[in-house]
Amino acid sequence: MYKTISKSMRQYKLPSFLTMLFLALEVSAEIFIPFLMAKVLDKGLMKGDMAYVLKIGALMFVIACLSMLFGALGGKFSSEAAVGFSTNLRHDIYKNIQTFAFDNIDKYSSSSLITRLTTDISNIQMAFQMILKTIIRAPFMIIFAFSMASFINLKLALTILIVLPILGGALIGLVFKVHPYFIEVFKKYDHLNRTVQENINGVRVVKSFVREEQEISKFKQASEDIKQNFMKAEKIIALNNPVMQIGIYTTLLLVYWFGAKYVVGGSMTAGELTSFITYMMQILNSLMMISMIFVMIVISEASIERVSEVLNEKPTLVNPTNPIMEIENGEIEFRNVQFKYNDSSEEADLSEINLKIKSGETIGIIGGTGSGKSSLIQLIPRLYDVSAGEVLVSGRNVKEYDLVTLRDQIAMVLQKNTLFSGTISENLRWGDQTASQTEIKHMASLAQADGFVESFPDGYETMLDQGGSNVSGGQKQRLTIARALLKKPKILILDDSTSAVDTKTDAYIRRAFNEEIPNTTKIIVAQRIASIQDSDRIVVLNEGKIDGIGTHEELMAQNAIYQEVYASQMKGGAVDEK
Repeated sequence: MYKTISKSMRQYKLPSFLTMLFLALEVSAEIFIPFLMAKVLDKGLMKGDMAYVLKIGALMFVIACLSMLFGALGGKFSSEAAVGFSTNLRHDIYKNIQTFAFDNIDKYSSSSLITRLTTDISNIQMAFQMILKTIIRAPFMIIFAFSMASFINLKLALTILIVLPILGGALIGLVFKVHPYFIEVFKKYDHLNRTVQENINGVRVVKSFVREEQEISKFKQASEDIKQNFMKAEKIIALNNPVMQIGIYTTLLLVYWFGAKYVVGGSMTAGELTSFITYMMQILNSLMMISMIFVMIVISEASIERVSEVLNEKPTLVNPTNPIMEIENGEIEFRNVQFKYNDSSEEADLSEINLKIKSGETIGIIGGTGSGKSSLIQLIPRLYDVSAGEVLVSGRNVKEYDLVTLRDQIAMVLQKNTLFSGTISENLRWGDQTASQTEIKHMASLAQADGFVESFPDGYETMLDQGGSNVSGGQKQRLTIARALLKKPKILILDDSTSAVDTKTDAYIRRAFNEEIPNTTKIIVAQRIASIQDSDRIVVLNEGKIDGIGTHEELMAQNAIYQEVYASQMKGGAVDEK
């Protein structure tokens, strides 16, 4: 776990080392000041030697300035190392997420990934910076201060050993007791982020159903759950301070008690006792710092586990050893394909799929909800791998291709496609970063998007909100189709991506496909028969199996499911006209 996140240190190993070096120098300088104070008291003030006082005072001032300089440099480098480390960590997580296959992504909710990229990494950053500042300073201070205290009076220095086992036992007990609460807290953070994300994304639905109060109540409950878990954890952590204070004051009382006796007895001077007490305070303060480090480690450990989990997640889909880097044509074949989203499931989501599609052919796919339409098409660009059988593109198994090469030649307009914040031109250039404005307009016209885009005051430079929320559903679908066309793919897949456009516009889009990209293999998943009835062939899916393949006329004559769908849609159309 710790080894995993430490890989993100990279260029910030040097600032981390410099932090520890300068803090060690700060401690080395600071440790001499109490010793010199004793000299000033015993040999200067007690004997009235002001020249000696000024001489040692000047030396103390120089040492104090050096200590301050070393401390400032240590603070500077610790901040640089901690912020840089967290930046690398955030980048490494995000980069790894980009390599995930769909089944990797299915393991995590988007709210959980957001929490790990924000709250969890912030916790790790704070803990790392505090550890850097104290991992050298506190142990060095304890060792040096104890050595100096022992040099002054060994018997009196050993009083610190009385409280160390008590403090150590208390800290270990706190660690084991509080850790489960922080694991639960971050799960609650995931739930809170999910609540916020759903509300913002669905704000129009919330307002149209007047559900603001219910959403506020849901958010309040999620926030309250976090508060309750934090309070349980903080109540336990709060015990750390009283335990430490008891240890500190017990030690000081013992030092004052025995120290006074040594001074009265003549075996210790007043200056030595003052110096000794200062060293004891330095030791006890360092112990307090170490206890705070333990608390920070406990808080951050849950975050480290969650971040490491994402960093250690390996993509289930990887390139072959010697991948094929070119796709000759858009021929597709399914051979005895079976597919399960979950390997432990008894029933396959797709089974006994045998289908060959010629390059340039237009294939329609229709079926009821849950029949496996989206599952089938997602196997072509290898968004998922088959559980059994083979999917071939241009005569070769898709597993033999370089993933980037394969997906570059397959353009998909998914059922839930997304537009991103930015201009319309920027969104369309996802299909081809080098596309000219003329090419953009041409592909938009094929997708029947050019007309409404030009009607906007800023045309193709119109800014889109997140998710394209400031355009209608039909406009969004047409823009995503134009974006796919800009890839100039060998295979074009439309997953129910004209459901929000009218039948006339749908017909124009299909006609443009036939005229402008006749050599591109086109797979159209649709709910409306009107969207696919002109296809070269239509595939009817039912419960994950192919129930029929043929032209519109052949299926109307032979396939009961197709006939039923057609009849229900024609009946619906007749009702609408009345």
